[in-house]
Amino acid sequence: MQFTPNRYTIVFYEKKGCAGNQRQKKVLETHGLSYQTKSLLDAPWTKESLEPFFQGLNKSAMINQFAPKIKNSEINIEDYTKEELIKLMCEEPILIKRPLLQIGNHSMCGFDIEQINRLLDINICESISISTCQSEDPCKSV
Repeated sequence: MQFTPNRYTIVFYEKKGCAGNQRQKKVLETHGLSYQTKSLLDAPWTKESLEPFFQGLNKSAMINQFAPKIKNSEINIEDYTKEELIKLMCEEPILIKRPLLQIGNHSMCGFDIEQINRLLDINICESISISTCQSEDPCKSV
């Protein structure tokens, strides 16, 4: 990791071994940004700690669509309120759309290049395709 050419610390909550997260971290590194990684699955999430990452997002923008219980239709997000989904994600963090980013005092869910550019005053090309998770990437609960 390199020196961050801005005043913010970036905390990157990832699922270790996730190919999508690896691609996203490579984009940060390519632009000279350093970050601290933390395990999304091992963090002691509470409603209060997780909720800020989802402000302004609808339910489908919060959920990892490739999580086994979502893919297998064991969980239908339409059956839950946003608050109930956050509680469920605290219990089963594999359901959280990755990555979660803490940039200074700003929390965000997903790798939103436009928002990262605005927060860090940088210019990552917004047309690059860096999805959080791709269907060919294995996604396991553990």
